[in-house]
Amino acid sequence: MSETAAQLNFFQETQGRKGILAWILSTDHKRIGLMYMYTIMVFFIVGVLLGLGIKMELIAPGLTVMGPQAYNSFFTVHGVIMIFVIVIPGLPAIFGNFFLPIMIGAKDVAFPKLNLFSWYLFIIGIITVLISLFTFGGPPDTGWTFYAPYSFKTTTNMFPAVLGAFILGFSSILTGLNFITTIHRMRAPGMRWMKMPLFAWSIYGTGWIQLFATPIVGITLLMIIAERFLKIGFFDPALGGDPILYQHLFWIYSHPAVYIMILPAMGVISEIIPTFARKGIFGYNAVVISTMAIAIVGYFVWAHHMFTSGMSTTAQFVFSLLTFFVAIPSAIKVFNWVATLYKGSIRLEVPLIWALGFLFLFMIGGFTGLFLGAVATDVHVHNTTFVVAHFHYIIFGGMGSAFFAALHYWLPKMYGRMYNKYWATVGWATFFIGFNVLYFPMFILGYQGMPRRYYDYLDQFHGLNIVSTLGAFIMVAGIFVIILNLIRGARHGEQATMNPWEGRSLEWTVPSPPPLENFDEIPDLTKSSAHPA
Repeated sequence: MSETAAQLNFFQETQGRKGILAWILSTDHKRIGLMYMYTIMVFFIVGVLLGLGIKMELIAPGLTVMGPQAYNSFFTVHGVIMIFVIVIPGLPAIFGNFFLPIMIGAKDVAFPKLNLFSWYLFIIGIITVLISLFTFGGPPDTGWTFYAPYSFKTTTNMFPAVLGAFILGFSSILTGLNFITTIHRMRAPGMRWMKMPLFAWSIYGTGWIQLFATPIVGITLLMIIAERFLKIGFFDPALGGDPILYQHLFWIYSHPAVYIMILPAMGVISEIIPTFARKGIFGYNAVVISTMAIAIVGYFVWAHHMFTSGMSTTAQFVFSLLTFFVAIPSAIKVFNWVATLYKGSIRLEVPLIWALGFLFLFMIGGFTGLFLGAVATDVHVHNTTFVVAHFHYIIFGGMGSAFFAALHYWLPKMYGRMYNKYWATVGWATFFIGFNVLYFPMFILGYQGMPRRYYDYLDQFHGLNIVSTLGAFIMVAGIFVIILNLIRGARHGEQATMNPWEGRSLEWTVPSPPPLENFDEIPDLTKSSAHPA
């Protein structure tokens, strides 16, 4: 591209605006995806540092770096930031925004202005949550679940935190609606349903969960606000309410939310493994069906979080059985990924290393989830650090590994530059070792009976807590190596080719970084031999 043409393209892309206005007023889906990414990465670092503070307190029995009230606030704010600001919106908002339209041959999402409005709501939600940290009453201290009756009895500043979570949920609903409509209405000619890239399928399944499940938690959070200020009696036993009702309403959303977190991660892995195995995905149809099965069955297993809350033996049996059923489509995906690698012409690049790390960590998280799905075992380890370890192996080991896999896979396309592969590998190895040293001892501690959310513990748990805290420092060091290497690569890395990984989906057919409307002409896949499947 000539210098004049490049200047013209930049002028069109910024629509004549300069500086920050060229970003915050842009309806280009790629810029919105990047704005999500910059925001999420900043708060990811904040959430990591809060988590490190929690582990520093737990390095020894008794008070070490903070008291019980500060500890409660630390793990509450850590959870709210990580779940509502990073994990739930992370992959869909960043990579769904940036790549979904390109992967299906569209020039933008169906509703560009609504897309920008979703980002504004995201920022407003974050600001509202932050207000709770610095205003009268002090940071919230109930945990990210906002359980009743704590959430309306505590004297801390709960209202902004709950309202901020509500606004973030509304942003998620609009994003899901936008992606569903985009996939239905804007696929390129010849892009039939069963020819869509698997990442697009994962975003589609996630969109339906966002659309149907998120309003439930939105209503529930408004009920908490009403309970706190109007004393209506939804959840307060003194007014005829039932705190167990809150748990049901919360988990009816929050278990499907796990699949909002993990389905896009599975979509990323389903793109990376075939690319670096040099062959098509094994069992494309089975992967698609399992994606939608996870999205559907995930609605019916919420009460396995509540086996100790008081329910009939029949309900325990039914929800335990459904929990085991939901493991089947996940196992199908793992089988298909491994089968794709079998006899493939494997090219061991950094994105594939992250994908293989995802497989290992996700399998540990999945198997330990079956322990929690069995009523007898769950009663023993409920509300112990076993649950914390399982959750982090699924969400951080799973979604987090897929997030970094996606960054290393698509960064050359997003910025047109390559990162340093040596330091990327060092960062992965440090993260992987630190992650397992941090979280695996928590399985043992939980089995031995160490409760979660306690700032103190018995001396018998001291040794493994020292190991776990050292693992946290190792993992955080790896995270900073990864992030610094990616930043340097995006700014100063070597020029990347248009298709450095020899991928077969449509994003690899456009320049790096992609132009304003992605394609000069909408691709016609009926005339092309190439297709994403």
